[in-house]
Amino acid sequence: MRLAQAASLLLAAAACAEAVRTIIPATSFNSQADFDADWNYNYPWGTDHNGGARMDRGQVKFSNGMVTLTARKVTGQPDATHGGQKIKINYLSGAIAAKEHFNVSRGGGYDFTGEFKATTTKGTWPAFWLTAVDGWPPEIDMAEWKGSGKISFNTFNTSSVLSWKDVTYPSPDQFHSIKCEVRDVNQKDVSVKFYMDGSLVTTQVGGGFFGKPMYLIINLQMEGSSGSPGPSTDTLYQVRNLQVLSYNP
Repeated sequence: MRLAQAASLLLAAAACAEAVRTIIPATSFNSQADFDADWNYNYPWGTDHNGGARMDRGQVKFSNGMVTLTARKVTGQPDATHGGQKIKINYLSGAIAAKEHFNVSRGGGYDFTGEFKATTTKGTWPAFWLTAVDGWPPEIDMAEWKGSGKISFNTFNTSSVLSWKDVTYPSPDQFHSIKCEVRDVNQKDVSVKFYMDGSLVTTQVGGGFFGKPMYLIINLQMEGSSGSPGPSTDTLYQVRNLQVLSYNP
């Protein structure tokens, strides 16, 4: 009887282990070949978004498991357009987007983890986030820094229905671990748990996020919601040991 129970436990453990798949390995920033297997340059929709930086692949460097995005002050760039408004481009910066789309399945979900060194200087806007492939929302800001000395964790159900948590971001000149657990709740909504340096910061709910594919983006935007003017010297945003695990069946 005990042997049978032990065998059942081993089979259950094996099944759980098999259910966890590595979607993006911690080695994806080791080399160009590793990067190209999992990532594209720029936003999924192009080089511009909602701030004063235009993305350029020349501002993305990686080696030894770490990616560095650099925002550089420039002049003479044509304006960007977002939401029908013109935005002056004052920087060239970097963004990368995962090739994989992330879609929470029944009983499943994902872990997104990494170590981040992000500035909190006025006019700088680093982010690590998920956003809808088709339309909008969903959006989950797994970590966002908007020039205020704080880090933000946000879930957008609509532009006016959202959850957010802002906490003081200690020692921005050092790396901090970030983890976001996204899980199916009821085949309609997903739970989102945000961790920093190993401690749970907040738990939020993505209403209706189940089954909706999302992009994964790491970018260094500038000005916009983080204030202006931004810095005149180069701004760096670094990420290392980035990994994504899937628990989808």
